[in-house]
Amino acid sequence: MHTRVNGGAVIGLDGAPICVEVDISSGLPKTTIVGLPDAAVDEARERVRSAIRNAGAGFPTKRVTVNLAPAHIRKEGAGYDLPIAVGMLVATGQVCESAVQDTLFLGELALDGELRHVRGVLSVAAAARDASVKRIVVPRVDAEEASLIDGIEVLAVDSLRDWIEIATEERPISDAIWPTACVVEDDPGSSYDGHDFSDVRGQEHVKRALEVAAAGGHNLLMCGPPGAGKTLLASCLPGILPPLTTQEALEVTKIASISGMTGGNKLIRERPFRAPHHTISNAGLVGGGQRLRPGEVTMAHRGVLFLDELPEFSVRALETMRQPLEDRRITISRAHGTVTYPADVCLVGAMNPCPCGNFGSDQHCTCTDGAVYRYQRRISGPVLDRIDMFVDVPRVDVQKLMESSTESSPPSAEPSTEVRRRVVRARNVQRGRFGSEGPNANATLSAREVNQHCYSLLDDRARMLIQEAVDRLNLSARGFHRVLKVARTISDLSESEQITAQHVAEAVQYRRRSNLN
Repeated sequence: MHTRVNGGAVIGLDGAPICVEVDISSGLPKTTIVGLPDAAVDEARERVRSAIRNAGAGFPTKRVTVNLAPAHIRKEGAGYDLPIAVGMLVATGQVCESAVQDTLFLGELALDGELRHVRGVLSVAAAARDASVKRIVVPRVDAEEASLIDGIEVLAVDSLRDWIEIATEERPISDAIWPTACVVEDDPGSSYDGHDFSDVRGQEHVKRALEVAAAGGHNLLMCGPPGAGKTLLASCLPGILPPLTTQEALEVTKIASISGMTGGNKLIRERPFRAPHHTISNAGLVGGGQRLRPGEVTMAHRGVLFLDELPEFSVRALETMRQPLEDRRITISRAHGTVTYPADVCLVGAMNPCPCGNFGSDQHCTCTDGAVYRYQRRISGPVLDRIDMFVDVPRVDVQKLMESSTESSPPSAEPSTEVRRRVVRARNVQRGRFGSEGPNANATLSAREVNQHCYSLLDDRARMLIQEAVDRLNLSARGFHRVLKVARTISDLSESEQITAQHVAEAVQYRRRSNLN
């Protein structure tokens, strides 16, 4: 007998319906799985055999052929255990075929028939809804995640035996129906549990640069001696970023799901902050590996990717960042397929100006000119050209730091909540300008959109100033566009539709690399 059951695969960030065909024919007892399965899928026959028997059902004693279609998609993971087992039960007549109609099955089986967590439930549930599937059956531990997708009914079961009882009407189906999650937008003024700008004394110009970067989604590089507060300032950035929209939160949760980092299977509401060590591999940074997985640049999608000690990263790893910094996505090609992961990040880099860290400061630098040159040349010109803003971070005077820490000193540093309100207001201006289908921030504007929303709105003095900046700083076309984008963000923070000379002057200031050769 032949039957078909719906399963699901994850390709990149998106799910894809998979047709699990089970055919039982006369012959020696043997189970064969075809359709480009990996080792985990091929081992499913042993798990399925034990799970069916321990669930009190009968395993077929004939020749069983399982086909996973379409055959050109590589099938990975143990999520096919449940649809294969269900297909065998239907093919042997132990369960009625109507029980699997318009239903997708996803889950790993233990030998005793218990259902275990699988990755990518959110992506598969979204693909099932888009394919007009009415119901999805998942392990109970993954039901909360699947319920984030509206328009599809979620059945949560603990074991294969539970589903058999529901399919044979020994138990009411209502016992397994999981309620749809209620998704609400975050309050823009909600607090952030991480570091706060009020914890940082001094460095007001760096805080201003971070505010501009957050408002426009711009990439930023901080350069300064050790102990100047670069790492602390970068860790404050998530606290001033605008809250995730529901669509953005679903994207972030999908990435966490396929990476096995959902942690509670609920919608992730906080923007990610990723800070990989400089010894990270190329695949760890941008994604890849034998089994394609997203890298840190994708894990930081819609959030912050902080690269501390930037010149210490391998040159090859930094060069692989060119595409995601420019296109806001990363495409990885392998022999068995090509996937594209999103990589819309706010890159924040931090570095010392030289190996000893004191070049350009009031401390004595022990490095030779050649050592300084070689150290800074580890970051290539094309990579630097893709960074919107550069800011020097000098050491804070210790005496002033001690004075500001006394109880008698009133707190003068502005809290992150106040900065965040201005950032949210600027982002709302951009959203109103570009619409729901346009760019999500000024940093993602195309060349045509830069001309429309930036260059055409420069006043006469601003045009003269930016022309002078192009000549003096020898800006490339990319650098010129990035200055315009930053100026657009500064004018949005000032609630001005026109871009004035003052806005351009501040944007040009962030383009100067005073401590970099």
